[in-house]
Amino acid sequence: MRRSIPLTAAAAVAVAIGATTAVAAPATAAPKAPSSGPPTVLAEHLVGPLTFDLSADGVITVGQSFLGEVTRIAGGSSETLSQGPDSTGVSVLGPTVTWSERAGDEQTIEGSWLKSSGPAGDTSIDLLAWEQANNPDGDSWYGFEEISDECAATLPPFVNPRYQGLVDTHAYGTLALPGVTYVADSGMNAVLKVVGDEVSTVAVLPPQPLVVTDEMRVVGEVEGQPIVLDECVVGLTYDAEPVPTDVEMGTDGMLYVSTLPGAPGLGFPYGSVYRVDPVSGDSALVATGFAGATGLAVAPNGTVYVSQMFGGKVSAITRDGSVSTFAEVDSPAGVEWQSGKVVVSAGVFGDGRIVSYPVRGR
Repeated sequence: MRRSIPLTAAAAVAVAIGATTAVAAPATAAPKAPSSGPPTVLAEHLVGPLTFDLSADGVITVGQSFLGEVTRIAGGSSETLSQGPDSTGVSVLGPTVTWSERAGDEQTIEGSWLKSSGPAGDTSIDLLAWEQANNPDGDSWYGFEEISDECAATLPPFVNPRYQGLVDTHAYGTLALPGVTYVADSGMNAVLKVVGDEVSTVAVLPPQPLVVTDEMRVVGEVEGQPIVLDECVVGLTYDAEPVPTDVEMGTDGMLYVSTLPGAPGLGFPYGSVYRVDPVSGDSALVATGFAGATGLAVAPNGTVYVSQMFGGKVSAITRDGSVSTFAEVDSPAGVEWQSGKVVVSAGVFGDGRIVSYPVRGR
């Protein structure tokens, strides 16, 4: 089966919220947990604003994924920069805008491109062709670690009991830096590096092992009736695809990546944040237990802000690994840091907007 990525309005359903846990950090003076001040709406009436970026002068460039449009918003007016299927992965570097497009659905992939437009001209990299030739997670195994033949026989056709990484690509998050663009590809389950038109793998993130609970047995519905896995799966370990959703660089030079486990159904509230060395590709878990980790930002002091699309909040992970709620936000997706403020795209399954929250206690 392919991973369940929350890129459509149908995915906006209630899920069981798990406890958020962090990986222990070296003993240091515990930084104060930040809190949010009153929010300010910067843009509204957007259609699926899953990713966006901000310029220093306050210009907002947003991928309206469900509309298939990249839009620039400045001074109360908007301008369409491009139109294409499932426009996400928006990143801005000076006058150049980078974004991604994907054609297909959760079961099929018809095309995937990383695009940019700026003074140097327009570029388009065929990520699907690169994935077909390389498939970075082709050696990774997903699905149930151990399942009896009898139990496997009860699974619906779309639930593959055990499989290796499939050919799929969706450059959900991008980070454009001078001379290099990093990509969090939720289809490849990998972080990529793009220099010019050359694509390479930085890291393949590890599968996320999850122990199936009774609540996780619901994996979909047909004509309003739930599809429920047999009780024999309860207690089994399922290795979910990691599904990277965003990538940012901290002041420590490390990449920080949010992930959303890909597994049948929506009952797996174990989104995570990883720290990835951009040179060696080594990865380490920072924190897990997020209900729909679809975006993150890193403040200059090292605090990581991560959205919980299905948890209805943005959480803060301080340098000592402590996790706290920064702000309650309706269906948050993209997160960016700008001049002492955390900027979030919210209400992404309805009347979308971009909201700025001043940070207190940092």
